[in-house]
Amino acid sequence: MNKTKGAIAVFIGAASFGILSTFVKKAYAQGFSLGEVTGIQAFLGAAFLWILWLLISRSKSQQAYPAQSPKWKIILSGISTGTVSILYYKCVQMVPASLAIVLLMQYIWIGQLIEFLFFKVRPTRQQILGIIFILGGTILATGLLEEPLTSFSLMGILFGLLAAAAYAIFMIVNGRVGNDYPPVQKSAYMISGAFLLIMISLQPFSLFQVDTFQKILPYGLLLAVFGTVIPPLLFAYGLPKIGYSLGAVLSAVELPVAVCMSYLILQEPVSWLKWLGVLFILLTIVWKNILKQKSPNSTYI
Repeated sequence: MNKTKGAIAVFIGAASFGILSTFVKKAYAQGFSLGEVTGIQAFLGAAFLWILWLLISRSKSQQAYPAQSPKWKIILSGISTGTVSILYYKCVQMVPASLAIVLLMQYIWIGQLIEFLFFKVRPTRQQILGIIFILGGTILATGLLEEPLTSFSLMGILFGLLAAAAYAIFMIVNGRVGNDYPPVQKSAYMISGAFLLIMISLQPFSLFQVDTFQKILPYGLLLAVFGTVIPPLLFAYGLPKIGYSLGAVLSAVELPVAVCMSYLILQEPVSWLKWLGVLFILLTIVWKNILKQKSPNSTYI
């Protein structure tokens, strides 16, 4: 029963990530900038997490953690989170949301490349084959077989791939920094670091104008709750109950949810070839995680 609850929690957490690009597109359509969209998400997300941590820390049933890592390291690691948001939302600004999520999913093979270059973890033949399958699915899912390359924003594609690289780095950092802190407190420090990065790099000071804040608040609440608050909490609850491999498989639901949202709400065209590519990527993720059970040293999906 606990495993079932854990699986449901991870599934919902990943699905909530999948709806973000649709609301970001909606916010852009209302005239809000990249800095305002990323800034309001990080600001409200950090506020929610700190309030939640304040409530949890007062509970007598709170599990004890050694908390020996310097807090500044966790805040600094939030740079990776903020970088993902900036690059991914910039990609969403320039290409269809259904294409942006496919580009973000390239973190799977980019992460293995980073592992090889910096941690000397050589990919197995099966992992190399999985990368080839993912790239093949990406060609289908992005519509490269149906439309000429010139019909896509090359800068948008570049931002999408950079976001995937930043997401891969985030996974490395998240798995190595701050694990001696409670998950909510660790997330609060990281999102605070992300907010600082956004304020320094994009300087969305217009958020502190009452009129702008009131108008963007509904989008900020949706992005903060579904992108910053719910997923970390549900993952922290569910992953220990079901294990990393099954969790990684369930997390892949982010991809079809994002594509469905872009199709149903944004009315972006999604051909059967693109759906086939999405299915191909999902099946590859499942297969790769079955292999991962035999090779637990890798930190990636």
